[in-house]
Amino acid sequence: MKKILYILAIAMILPFFSSCEGMLEEQNYGNPTVDSMMGNEENIVLLVGQAYAELKWVHDHWGYWGVNSLTSDECLCPIRMPGEHWKDSYYWTRLNNHNWNWMGDAFKNIWNTTISGAVLCNKLLSTLADAEDAMDPRLYAQYVGELEVLRSYYYFLLFDCFGRIPYLEEFVDKTEPLMEPVDVWSNLVNCLERNAPNMPQVTDATRATNYGRVTQGFAYSLLARLYLNAESYGCTAANVNLNDNKQYRDSYKNVGSESDFYTNAVGCCDMVINSGSYGIESDYFANFKIHNENSRENIFVIVEDGNADFDLRYNGSMSNKLRMVHLSLHYCHQQTFNMIEKPWNGFCARPTFIDRYAARDVRGPGNEGLGTRNTKQWGWFIGPIYDAKGENLLQDENKEDAIVRKEVEDLNAAFWGDGARMYKYEVDKAASTAWAENDFVLMRYADVLWMKEEAIVRGGAGASGANSTDFKTMLKRAFAYESDPEGAYAAAYPETMAFDLDAICDERGREFAWECVRRRDLIRFGKFNDPKYVEYVTATQDYRKWFPIPYSVIEKSKIDEATGKRIWTQNEGYDDL
Repeated sequence: MKKILYILAIAMILPFFSSCEGMLEEQNYGNPTVDSMMGNEENIVLLVGQAYAELKWVHDHWGYWGVNSLTSDECLCPIRMPGEHWKDSYYWTRLNNHNWNWMGDAFKNIWNTTISGAVLCNKLLSTLADAEDAMDPRLYAQYVGELEVLRSYYYFLLFDCFGRIPYLEEFVDKTEPLMEPVDVWSNLVNCLERNAPNMPQVTDATRATNYGRVTQGFAYSLLARLYLNAESYGCTAANVNLNDNKQYRDSYKNVGSESDFYTNAVGCCDMVINSGSYGIESDYFANFKIHNENSRENIFVIVEDGNADFDLRYNGSMSNKLRMVHLSLHYCHQQTFNMIEKPWNGFCARPTFIDRYAARDVRGPGNEGLGTRNTKQWGWFIGPIYDAKGENLLQDENKEDAIVRKEVEDLNAAFWGDGARMYKYEVDKAASTAWAENDFVLMRYADVLWMKEEAIVRGGAGASGANSTDFKTMLKRAFAYESDPEGAYAAAYPETMAFDLDAICDERGREFAWECVRRRDLIRFGKFNDPKYVEYVTATQDYRKWFPIPYSVIEKSKIDEATGKRIWTQNEGYDDL
């Protein structure tokens, strides 16, 4: 087996623990009790492992990744002609131009899967609480911490999309008004600050054991993301409700002004940096290889198994597989790479996004211009597609030459070869699995380094790490094919080297393309609904920084007996849709 598949262990223990509450009341007739089972750490690991099951939906184009990528400047899904491929009643078009409404299936998918994950965490926390007396106190704190941090991540995904959510920290059946964004943010921060110290710290000896699991490094990284984005969520020093978190972290600063959000972001980044748990890979693509489990840069991933059963959460839409490679590559790439599944020729980059890459930046499309004959790896694919031997230029079903170009003719009438294709995730050219085996990256150490520098630019107190070996390696590897990578980066991106905020925004786009961060980045930088920055945007209302709560959710909301109105209400701006 290529990696420790922590999350797959759930299948072994789920039947036993699915009725844990009833078992606590049963007499022991020679079978192990929950108390005796919970005295064994291996059983605790298996129990807690169930909570990761819902993560597999995060990276689907019908889920969180899809709506966050398609609504930002990094991604486009045009209708391709002839044949009106990807028309789908203009669903993808509305995400691209920001004219979505509450009927979008992805909104419902995100709501259901993240809530399901959070509720399961609460259920398992209840099981641990019932068995606390049978557990070692240290282990109890550690695994409670793991579940609460993972629950926070599920809630974070939901919160990041909708703002107002049903936030609960206990396994109970009750319906209260949706919690306002500032209160959700405060609860998430308090929970993460409280639990991060109890989380395991990754070392080289424990890296494999903790692979695919939330850790101390992840908890502080997520905290940094929350602090850095606090103002974009509507938080101010006056309206947040934080505990005295000094008891958990020496570098914690009580929020007395908005600059303290950024100081705390710096402090959380330093907790990750100073741990020594992570490092920057000298090869940018090492983080996205088929066997990327050895990356010291990836803090948290969704563990993939390209040969496991294909599971559709909702018929014809959401899947448990990483389909990014198939989603983006041209139909004809199947012949070149002998792919088992034919690519879908759908998602691509917006042309102006590709323009932000310098010609020799490895993260961009490069300037070799040889397509599948390129001698080097690049982050995006542009150019001609040849057969498996690299000899003959292929033609598509329309008898047109299979050539991918940066330009997109029209959002509603693009050609099959329009738009650069995502290429940084290594393609399985040996056809060993039907679907991608690469583990999908949810949090990278490079993000921590950039969050720290941005937080300092925004007023956070702390010492810059721009001269550190890791930071310099991160910049230099972008021009790994040049004789002087450091000089090449400085010449290509002088504004970024000067830590200009607009330039940082551009650099984060180049570095973290299609990694679930771009939409929130654009909101934080004030560019999300700017048509001058996000090509094809036509709806610029400020309320669109939050997505609409799915109609099916509002429709099923309980009625307040006192008012006769539904307890859950729609987000501002969407009531008349």
